[in-house]
Amino acid sequence: GFLIPYLIMLIAEGMPLLYLELAVGQRMRQGSIGAWKIISPYLCGVGVASVVVSFFLSMYYNVINAWAFWYLFHSFQDPLPWATCPLNSNRTGYEEECEKTSSTQYFWYRQTLNISPSLEASGSVQWEQALCLTLAWLVVYLCILRGTASTGKLEQLLNPKTWISAATQIFFSLGLGFGSLIAFASYNEPSNNCQRHAIIVSLINSTTSIFASIVTFSIYGFKATFNYESCINKVILLLLNAFDLEEGSLTADNLNEMKDYLMATYPLEYAQLVPQIKNCSLEAELDTAVQGTGLAFIVYSEAIKNMEVPQLYSVLYFFMLLMLGIGSMLGNTAAILTPLTDSRAIASRFPKEVISGVVCFVNCIIGLIFTMEAGNYWFDIFNDYAATLSLLLIVLVETIAVCYIYGIRRFEKDLYTMIGHKPNWYWKIMWAFVSPLLIISLFIFYLTDYILTGTLQYQAWDATQGQLVTKDYPGYALAVIGLLVAASTMCIPLGALVTFIRKRLKRE
Repeated sequence: GFLIPYLIMLIAEGMPLLYLELAVGQRMRQGSIGAWKIISPYLCGVGVASVVVSFFLSMYYNVINAWAFWYLFHSFQDPLPWATCPLNSNRTGYEEECEKTSSTQYFWYRQTLNISPSLEASGSVQWEQALCLTLAWLVVYLCILRGTASTGKLEQLLNPKTWISAATQIFFSLGLGFGSLIAFASYNEPSNNCQRHAIIVSLINSTTSIFASIVTFSIYGFKATFNYESCINKVILLLLNAFDLEEGSLTADNLNEMKDYLMATYPLEYAQLVPQIKNCSLEAELDTAVQGTGLAFIVYSEAIKNMEVPQLYSVLYFFMLLMLGIGSMLGNTAAILTPLTDSRAIASRFPKEVISGVVCFVNCIIGLIFTMEAGNYWFDIFNDYAATLSLLLIVLVETIAVCYIYGIRRFEKDLYTMIGHKPNWYWKIMWAFVSPLLIISLFIFYLTDYILTGTLQYQAWDATQGQLVTKDYPGYALAVIGLLVAASTMCIPLGALVTFIRKRLKRE
């Protein structure tokens, strides 16, 4: 149900827009602000919007690297700290919160995040996570100093959210609309074959994503089955002890029949046990899908703890996660730094090392918000609302600007100059018609979905139940969400308005 929209988005959005951004950056030899300014002075806001989105992303994204460092450091322990539940203070049993959930979820929500019960209970900064965040930003800063010119169910088809999710996955994984592609492409040789690179990068990226999804679903299926079987075994043990039954008389196959028999034969005793008897369901386990950061840190750590030599696989996995995360951060920071270093007013006064250091320091200080007890809730707000709508608008304006303001024929000539041949009908149809129409449709789907949803909600961790519960966002959180969306999207019309006023004043 997700794969079909994903592949359509890859063909209709991913490859054409990746090619377009690489070509714009390579031709204009500028970062996002300068490149769109050359195409039209009225488009300066597009570049500014990209920088703002990249700045928002940098503020929270490096927290993932901080968590990866945290897990990596704990991967050298035997046994792994998320393999079993810790003992309680009296050392007479396991921690109550951990018993109600799982050891991997307890390690994530309690020992890593020390998460608060709601967004309102902000709590204090967790110094361990703050140190890991500082280390993550230090690594990013050192990498910048070295210099960077490259980085490396079918009814769901009717659900607009599936298409929005597929588009978001393509946009985020390829880096469309952030300005990082334009920044990196500006370092290319003028004759570099950006068309070939767009195709190769798109296909490798999507193949990797699909392969990773196969592994992920396998692990998630294993985790769901393991939890289901553990639940069944706990119920069997409870009934065997409560009714003094023979060992082997209760099995997973006859459990439901035996429960009916015991309820009919011993109604009072069974009624007292009902609160302790869990309703075990494999479907329910499969439906409680972990998303986002939980997928990387809960599901994979669940699989790792059951492997032979789990420490080795844990180190390898979280080191890989760090490499991916730092690579993404280099792209994000390049999207911010390239327009700044392109600016003569800034670059003439401050060396690149100082500009980079200030950007990293400011992001690190702001990022401390995400290391508080309610930090994960703020992380979700930024992750859900800081970029998605903005990226749709930015990429829509980019395609319209290239095709209808700069001119598709003029762009064709530029490509001929750079790579020796003009783009074929596929690229031109996608740029001029299909991509813009699809983005407009997604834009309408996105707005309609949130209007129909009503009050925005989030998932909060309930320690007493050992599970996530749904809560409404408070008023101030909704205000922050509005500001995040407006801060980037309003750059485009404001940039055009400021340019218009300046030109009008010059004429007068």
